Amino acid sequence: QVQLVESGGGWAQTGGSLRLSCVVSGLTFSRYSVGWFRQNSVKEREFVAAIGVNTVTTFYLDSVKGRFALSRDNDKNTVYLQMNSLQPEDTAVYYCAAAELHVGRSPELFDYWGQGTQVTVSS
Repeated sequence: QVQLVESGGGWAQTGGSLRLSCVVSGLTFSRYSVGWFRQNSVKEREFVAAIGVNTVTTFYLDSVKGRFALSRDNDKNTVYLQMNSLQPEDTAVYYCAAAELHVGRSPELFDYWGQGTQVTVSS
């Protein structure tokens, strides 16, 4: 059974940092790209970031460039989203998702989804 489990969410002060983790099981992790999406009460689900199977190809939402950074550890079947300089606008439920081989911004590319982790940022 394929599972994606997010962790690391919580509350952060404006300007603070959090690191989200996505642990993937039930598939050959190195064959899958991993993306992060987020959704809040006033916006549709939006793409945040994604990393390809080669660990080189990455995409970021414009508003998080320079603040968020993706990395992956294939030995641990884990993708990390380091979030720095957090702003209230980053408040959302964050979901990780896996797509075989492909990498991109479209949620239609992603076959498997986690349950999400809440991130709340306030001053």
